[in-house]
Amino acid sequence: MKRMAVAAVAVLAGALATTVSPAAVAAQEPSADLLAAMQRDLGLNAQQAAERLRQESAAAVLQHVAKGFAGDEFGGAWFDASIGKLVVGVTDGAKADRLRRLGAEPRTVAHKASDLDAAKARLDASPAPAEVTGWYVDTKANAVTITVRRGQADAAKSLVEKVGALAKVVETDEAPRLLKDIRGGDAYYINNAGRCSVGFAVQGGFVSAGHCGSPGDTVNGVDRSAMGQFEKSSFPGNDYSFVRTNSAWTATAKVNHYGGADVIVSGHTEAAVGASICRSGSTTGWHCGEVQAKSQTVNYQEGSVSGLTRTNVCAEPGDSGGSWVSGTQAQGVTSGGSGNCTSGGTTYFQPVNEILSVYGLTLVTG
Repeated sequence: MKRMAVAAVAVLAGALATTVSPAAVAAQEPSADLLAAMQRDLGLNAQQAAERLRQESAAAVLQHVAKGFAGDEFGGAWFDASIGKLVVGVTDGAKADRLRRLGAEPRTVAHKASDLDAAKARLDASPAPAEVTGWYVDTKANAVTITVRRGQADAAKSLVEKVGALAKVVETDEAPRLLKDIRGGDAYYINNAGRCSVGFAVQGGFVSAGHCGSPGDTVNGVDRSAMGQFEKSSFPGNDYSFVRTNSAWTATAKVNHYGGADVIVSGHTEAAVGASICRSGSTTGWHCGEVQAKSQTVNYQEGSVSGLTRTNVCAEPGDSGGSWVSGTQAQGVTSGGSGNCTSGGTTYFQPVNEILSVYGLTLVTG
């Protein structure tokens, strides 16, 4: 991106006189990914996306200049993409011409930004009815906007009284919730006690090892918040399970690479014997090796499991249930093994295709 001219301000002592001089500020070239995302999500072409970034960079510098000039009369500022300029609210219309000369688009408003911030702080210290979904300083509306569930506007009455004329109530159909990802290899906790690892996200939840839990056992996520419960589980004989998750958790195609970028699962084509394969687990992280054999029967102390795939990848307790991938193809969930990730060992996994087939599940891919 070309170097862009921005305004620099000097405030003279004892007066509110402000002078502007051009200053060259180097701007980093936007990445191709950023420009592509702007074109996709903002409906722009490549030239428009690059131009908008230039305008926004200038506005980011100008807002500090404009706020300093407006002083106590500052009513907030925002970038208006339709005109490509920073709009500055000010309660003293006499300052409009000066703001315009600085390169901003002035707008006379009723309330100072400091008053709006103070009003929001009063709400932050107040209990909120369940019907109220939030509040924020709405710079463009020059108000403190309180959002409530549709048809429940009366629930905001006590909050409006605290804010007075600065309040604006908006009804919404949105119900905010925490957005937490179901990601392969992450830890989860069973009945607030034992720990296993997520295998792969499927529609409605995730798959993992059967020995990790039984139907009805509760599950908490990596952050220890409620996640769901085991709906199906098979062990011994097999070693797989399905955990149905609650609405706070979003199924994703991600597998935790532990130290690298998440692997995005693109399918579940079974790899051949001899193929490279990697495993993600919440105890030892990310480790790789090769597929050594298929359809192995393993006789654990707790019972025999057949149909497992043998590998020379290490694993340790807590990695159970975690993801196995070959390239970006999902392969299975950790069952058990021998050794550890200091001396090495043999580890077995339950093929994911069998789990999907038996339980009628759909793998989440990206």
